[in-house]
This record gives sequence, C-alpha cells and structure tokens, in this order.
Amino acid sequence: MSQTPTGPKLDDSRRLELAGAFQSGGELYDRVRPGYPSGAARWLIPEHAGAVVDLGAGTGKFTERLVEHGLRITAVDPSQNMLDQLAARLPRVATVRGTAEQTGLPDSSADAVFVAQAWHWFDQEPASAEIARILRPGGTLGLIWNQLDVRIPWVHRLSRIMHAGDVHDENHVPLIGTQFEAAEPHLMRWSQPLTPEGLIELVKSRSYYLRAGEADRARVRKNMDWYLFEHLGHQPAEPIDLPYLSIAWRARKR
Repeated sequence: MSQTPTGPKLDDSRRLELAGAFQSGGELYDRVRPGYPSGAARWLIPEHAGAVVDLGAGTGKFTERLVEHGLRITAVDPSQNMLDQLAARLPRVATVRGTAEQTGLPDSSADAVFVAQAWHWFDQEPASAEIARILRPGGTLGLIWNQLDVRIPWVHRLSRIMHAGDVHDENHVPLIGTQFEAAEPHLMRWSQPLTPEGLIELVKSRSYYLRAGEADRARVRKNMDWYLFEHLGHQPAEPIDLPYLSIAWRARKR
C-alpha cells in the first residue's frame, strides 16, 4: 500500500450529519454489526501496553478484543446510548462521554489509543493532536476498519443496494497528523455469519438508512428482499457468510 494519505476529507457539516445518525440505536448496532478478528487486534496492541483508550468505542465491538488482553481500558464516545450498551456488557471498562477532538482525558495517560470504524468521522488533524496529547512518549495509535470485500461480485452488488460506504480501496491511506511516524498497514480476510434477516437488520444499522426518509428506507428493504430471496435464492434463516476485510494501521508517536 502507498504511504501517501489519500481519499476525500468530509467537510465538518457533512461529517457531523452522518455521524449524528449513530447517536441512538445502540441496541441494533450492537446486535448486528460485526466484531473484529483476534489476529488483527493482536497485531495492533503494543507488546507492553497497560492503559489504553478505545476512542469512538460505540457499543464496544473492538473493546471486547482489548478486554481479552487484560488491558486497563477507557472507552470514549459522544453517544451515551452507545456507551450504555458497552457498559452493560463490559462493566469493568471505564466509560467517558467525549469526542476525538476533546476527550477530557489526562496528558500522557495511555500507552495506546485505538479507533475502530470511526476515524473517518473525526476531524482528523485536531483528533491527531488530541491523541498525541493523551499518549505517553512512544505510544501507539491503532486504526482498524471492517470493510465489505467487494472484489467478490455478489458482495459488490450487495454493497450498492445497501448504500454501504465501507468498501475496501487499496489505495486509501488514512490521514494522520505529523505527531506520528508513517503508519504501517495490515490486511486480514474473514467473514461474518448472518441470516438474510440479519443482513437486512445490518442495513438498518447504517448511516444511510438511519438518516433516510421512509420512502427511501422502504425502497432499500424491497431491493434487499429481491436480491437475497429472489435473485440469490436464499431461504429465510439460511446461514450466509458475509466476506469482510479488516484493514488496520498502526503509527508510533514521534
């Protein structure tokens, strides 16, 4: 992968509009969104990490992996609804309502900061500065995304029907501030088992659907029913493996 940051940067109003779709709906998000492969988490976590931050933690999908490593975790998210879901399942994790640009955490208090499926929602330059502030010298910033593997034709068409933005672009490198050394990439293939009904629920957890009007939502549901049951010929409750890529990046604080 290229080491030159690429990809469009959302303007502030658009970024806030899209991210605002996730202020509620934590239960649905937690139930249908995929977790993260253990191997990708192991690659991201520094060997001697103790205190870490899961920034934009949501309902704790990546936090679960950090818990498995016995780390002291603080989960930060602007949505209290999401944090409530996380706290119910992971009661030993400290939760803080805050943003990537203003976490409210102390200086030099973390060995690593992780951002799972959320970096694109941040204002990346001030977020980089804030993360550098709360990291100890030599600390690690770890980014990870699950993205649909659209190299597979049926998944590519599904992503279009879903209006999914999380599709893999091999030329994309996340924009990270100059407080960090060049980021190192890691790619891992895996799949999430779902039923057709679960796939439809997954669509309902996405920003496009959450902010759409009822007419657009109805059209998406109709197209999903046609594609899954008529075109692909799946049966209700039939297991489907949805192919994903987990793309991770780690960068050391200068």
